[in-house]
Amino acid sequence: MKIYTKTGDDGTSGLADGRRIEKDSLRITAIGEIDELNATLGVARIYLQHLEELSGMVDYLQDKLFVVGADLATASEAVKVPRVTVQDVEKLEQWIDGMTAKLKPLQHFVLPGGNVSAAYLHLARTVCRRAERVIVSLKKSEDIGQDVVVFVNRLSDLLFTMARYANHLTGTNEVIWKG
Repeated sequence: MKIYTKTGDDGTSGLADGRRIEKDSLRITAIGEIDELNATLGVARIYLQHLEELSGMVDYLQDKLFVVGADLATASEAVKVPRVTVQDVEKLEQWIDGMTAKLKPLQHFVLPGGNVSAAYLHLARTVCRRAERVIVSLKKSEDIGQDVVVFVNRLSDLLFTMARYANHLTGTNEVIWKG
């Protein structure tokens, strides 16, 4: 099988239901943002190998982001693909609560940084926020899975918490905004 199909040479991409849409559509842009987020998490995971708990979370998140992409690539509920669910959101909330309980309470704004692991998690958080903005715009004009926006919103909260927790686990001080 060749990696190139030439089907996108006309400026379109295929959806899960077989339809082709313009590559610069909001739907394809949203899918691309999720793909970039997944790639960013892949880089973060390299630096999290020594922190098995966080590395395991990233493993789960990368898998779940494929579900988000499938959800976004499916304009019709008639096409059966994995969907993001409220249970997925609850899992992220449990992780956030578990890590937060082990961290010092936030008293200042935290700047991205600390150690390399935390910095890449912060980068992933910003990519996640950008993806969320595109998905919210898409939802205004097209049907998407009902829990996608909530999942991506909660994911950015989780990534912020994971960055703080990565600094905590390595004994690295968080970078505090001095403004």
